[in-house]
Amino acid sequence: MAATLIDGKAFAAWVRADVAAHVARLREVHGLVPGLAVVLVGQDPASQVYVRNKGVQTTEAGMASFEHKLPVDTPEADLLALVARLNADPAVHGILVQLPLPKHIDTDLVINAIDPAKDVDGFHISNVGLLGTGQKAMVPCTPLGCLMMLRDHLGSLSGLNAVVVGRSNIVGKPMAQLLLGDSCTVTIAHSRTRDLAEVCARADILVAAVGRPEMITGDMVKPGATVIDVGINRIERDGRARLVGDVDFASAAAVAGAITPVPGGVGPMTIACLLANTLTACCRANGLPEPDGLTA
Repeated sequence: MAATLIDGKAFAAWVRADVAAHVARLREVHGLVPGLAVVLVGQDPASQVYVRNKGVQTTEAGMASFEHKLPVDTPEADLLALVARLNADPAVHGILVQLPLPKHIDTDLVINAIDPAKDVDGFHISNVGLLGTGQKAMVPCTPLGCLMMLRDHLGSLSGLNAVVVGRSNIVGKPMAQLLLGDSCTVTIAHSRTRDLAEVCARADILVAAVGRPEMITGDMVKPGATVIDVGINRIERDGRARLVGDVDFASAAAVAGAITPVPGGVGPMTIACLLANTLTACCRANGLPEPDGLTA
């Protein structure tokens, strides 16, 4: 029996609509407009597209969008000064500095210069520590989107065996912390894990975030498992470029109970959760209740 397709595009549309409804109520009842500032240094084509999409979706949700595009040779001190101005701006509730940054800029220094309460990427060391100790934090967008889809599909995650393949600070590690927070039994695996296939095959929830095209095959998937494919890899096949995930979709879908496609799975959830985090940051800054269903 073929796996159920977890439609991230449709779920992201629901999240954006829910965010927009909350934003409309904030504006009407409290006179508040959540604001998201995005900073882009340089002209990386993929980053430009991503930033443009963020701006469009921010505006469509009824939020204020502030874009700052800086030359690739912008001094580190100038970028830090901009971050400081955004930290102090009451109209800005969320700050995102688009990565990667040029090599002459210290990425960690810039990320940790952002006010943790406005760190809607969830990368600040304070938010990492809060998440790791089970406290209220700003949560990285991609893992948050994965958690939302898992809760929607499975309901309670308590007691399930979860395997996260990948140990990055952006996805793998925070994903594991979120699953622990929902009372899963969690294993973090990676490319050097011994008997990786056996480890994966024990998972009720299998999250692939390792950055290797189609590394996870059907024989590594437990029958009936829920598979979340975070990978987005561009490959050449039969003379044509195409996008594939970290999971070999055809073989895994023949075994899994449910699976996210690539594209159209986790990807659309990232910007949707960025909007959700900006809304959450605005509510927290003004002492208002956080929106139900849009946080970890």
